[in-house]
Amino acid sequence: MANLLLLTVLTFFFISTASAIDETSLPPPPSPFPRDKDHPFSPTSLFSPILINLGFHDLAMAIHSVTDSTFTAWSGPTTIFAPTDASIRSCMSCSVPRLLKEHIVAGAFSFHYLRTLAFGTKMETMVPGRCVTVTSAGNNSRIFIGGVEITHPDLFNNGLIVVHGLDGFVTHLSPYSCNIERMTSLLLPPQPSERPQSISSFSITRLMLRDAMLRLRISGYGILSLALGVKYAELVALQNMTVFALDDASIFSGGHEYIHNVRFHIVPNRMLMAADLAKLPVATVLPTLSQGQKLMVTTAGGGPTPMMINYVRIKATDVIDNPRVAIHALYSPFPHLQREVTAGENIGRSGFVASGSQAMRNEPCTKMDGNDCAAAPAPAAVIRPPFEMEDKDGL
Repeated sequence: MANLLLLTVLTFFFISTASAIDETSLPPPPSPFPRDKDHPFSPTSLFSPILINLGFHDLAMAIHSVTDSTFTAWSGPTTIFAPTDASIRSCMSCSVPRLLKEHIVAGAFSFHYLRTLAFGTKMETMVPGRCVTVTSAGNNSRIFIGGVEITHPDLFNNGLIVVHGLDGFVTHLSPYSCNIERMTSLLLPPQPSERPQSISSFSITRLMLRDAMLRLRISGYGILSLALGVKYAELVALQNMTVFALDDASIFSGGHEYIHNVRFHIVPNRMLMAADLAKLPVATVLPTLSQGQKLMVTTAGGGPTPMMINYVRIKATDVIDNPRVAIHALYSPFPHLQREVTAGENIGRSGFVASGSQAMRNEPCTKMDGNDCAAAPAPAAVIRPPFEMEDKDGL
């Protein structure tokens, strides 16, 4: 009986051991949530069908070309700032896979949330060490990513993926894009010894200038954008400014003198928005960055007649604005007035600058209040235009 009991125990022991060995030798069961990018539950695998459905075909095609681990390993919420196919195709030298990664940030950021961010907030993209800058205008009603406006917010938002449509594309980001104090480029040359204001104010001015230049460059004002970069050392010391702009097409079609007179089109330390310009009366004199040269309101705005400065019509107001810079478009460059103007002078009907009640008027002179026209000296018979076009100060 004892032998039978011992045999039963040994048999049970060997069976249990064999079962344990078989179980440990089996491969682990597959995970119910694989992290491979091609699995239907992987967030990155959802990008392509979402973007195709929204009409962003070029971005969708680039997703399968991205193989780096930073992009494929991310499985959290994501925000895509999507440029249109037309804007991507306009950049012949751009790498679409890189553009894709530089237009994606980790986190689900709705348009409402972006409006709550501080001006100049930097968001790191899927390219390590590359950041886009969030700016705003119009009391945060307009949001810009890297200087490009979000024109179609919240095209898609399922809590995990958010897609916003852009009015263009963000150019390839600089390795210094995440650190503004270390930022250096052709547009913003470094000025280590320059400390005109406190560090915080200096940084804000740099940020406003960069924001304005980026938006100018993608809005058809590339030459002005470069010119502002050339004059960066002078502009960064200003509290704010008003810039009268000529677009690239107008410059190439005959407005070449604007290139040599950009400083004459900048009003320093005075930010004049459209509403402010409309309040300026005739003969208002505005200083410029060109020493000793001023602008003058020759036709007041706010009425049926378009506003004119130095006899040039303003084409569009508030083309670009931020808390430090206001930019307005012109039909042609400002001419230099023939003689220096003062605030007390009037504009005659002939278009020349007039001083006094009778000087250089087109009406015939009559004897009134003891005035003798015969005694008045006749103006010199010199015919010349009311302004000069030569450039003295250059950019």
